[in-house]
Amino acid sequence: MSEFDGDSASSVLTLNATLGSPLYQFLTSDAIVPGSSASYELCKTIFAYHPLGMKIAEEPIKRAQSQSRLIKIGTAPDRCVEAFQKAWDALGTVGADTLIRNTHTLSRVYGIASLAVLAEGTEPKDPLPFDRLHELKLSFNVLDPLNTAGSLVMNQDPNDPGFMKPTGVAVSGRPYHNSRTSVLMNGQPLYIEWSSSAYGFVGRSVYQSALYPLKTYIQTMITDQAVTEKAAVLVMKLKSPGNFIDKVTRAFYSIKRTITKGARTGNVVSIGVDEDIAAINYTNLKDAAEFARTNCIKNIATATPMPASMIDQETFASGLAEGTEDAKREAVYVQGIRKDIEPLYRFLDVIVMHQAWTPEFYESIQREFPKEYGEVPYETAFSEWKNSFKATWPNLLEEPDSEKVKTDDVVTKAAIAAFEVLAPNLDPVNKARLAKWVSEVFASRPTFEAYPMDLDEEAIAEYEPPVPEMEPKPVVESSHE
Repeated sequence: MSEFDGDSASSVLTLNATLGSPLYQFLTSDAIVPGSSASYELCKTIFAYHPLGMKIAEEPIKRAQSQSRLIKIGTAPDRCVEAFQKAWDALGTVGADTLIRNTHTLSRVYGIASLAVLAEGTEPKDPLPFDRLHELKLSFNVLDPLNTAGSLVMNQDPNDPGFMKPTGVAVSGRPYHNSRTSVLMNGQPLYIEWSSSAYGFVGRSVYQSALYPLKTYIQTMITDQAVTEKAAVLVMKLKSPGNFIDKVTRAFYSIKRTITKGARTGNVVSIGVDEDIAAINYTNLKDAAEFARTNCIKNIATATPMPASMIDQETFASGLAEGTEDAKREAVYVQGIRKDIEPLYRFLDVIVMHQAWTPEFYESIQREFPKEYGEVPYETAFSEWKNSFKATWPNLLEEPDSEKVKTDDVVTKAAIAAFEVLAPNLDPVNKARLAKWVSEVFASRPTFEAYPMDLDEEAIAEYEPPVPEMEPKPVVESSHE
């Protein structure tokens, strides 16, 4: 067993510094101090290699998209919603949700990102031919700031209508028509504040304010590694044999160390009365290391900004059952993310409508619903569906089943009471409409989803209740004396 050599340790450290990864070199550099600028290369390195890099950039949009939007299209048939959802999931071969997530992620990494549409047989500079989208093969490209460098610098003239607004996207000198692109920024641009990660006066990387605590997090990992390496080290306290140590004595102590190293559970090791064997004491290190790591995560969450529980995936609430307050904060934060990505959803919604509601699809609707759409032109129906299209996000904080039952009970009782008050004073047609409305109220409640109520409105309006027959009056016989 060789003794610890200080020169060899120095050689190992030198080798590690020489062969260090880009992440290690960047985040252990003395040049990174509070307020340092995040370059394009540094943001890419953090996203690709930092343990929290991908989580910070991508986790919020994953939470936002963990629930599907609730889509309603006025009085259109249910098949319209089904066709839209099918085209949405197949858009760009990966699905529209993935395209939006990738664009939003890159905008958080660098400060700005763009989603571009290419149509087969058309030039990027020409407007997107919406009337022929169902005939063309579409492809979607997610562009980062390096792809669009030079075109999204942002005008800094306060007297210009395009002041601090993305007015056009160009890739490798080729301009794209505005109908083909959607630009998303992380945060609002500041006047004459250059973002080195985005190559323009645009939004900022989500890592910009968190560079220093992200560097500190790497240091906590180095501490973890050092503690892990030394956790099983045993310290033998041996009585010194004196100033002069010959070969026999040195061999004796070497044998004792070897025996101790090979000891296992169930073995017996003999040591001297004045000798001792103990592990390294990390009692005082534990609290300090945990305190530093927890504060580091909180500092990253504050700088990003996002809930600390979303980064650490553990509740930081103290004294609150099941982290209820953490869930509320996360819900508010995710709701803000949903508003940020709304422009991307509006951009793709129109494209998906044209790919889903094709003239061939409309012909099948006309055959199925001749009374409603038999004489209605395709353009008129498409415009009506598009204008009545509504997509809403469900509530992030779902109620327990017991609370849903209570809510359904209140809503349905109110609907029944309204029917009982209004029905006696209505004509048959409006009474049928009221009955249909009551059935729709029941159908909209979760408790009754498995038991749909299908009423024939016309039959109710035409129904005439039978008139009860008058019972004959009893004959009263009178007696005459």
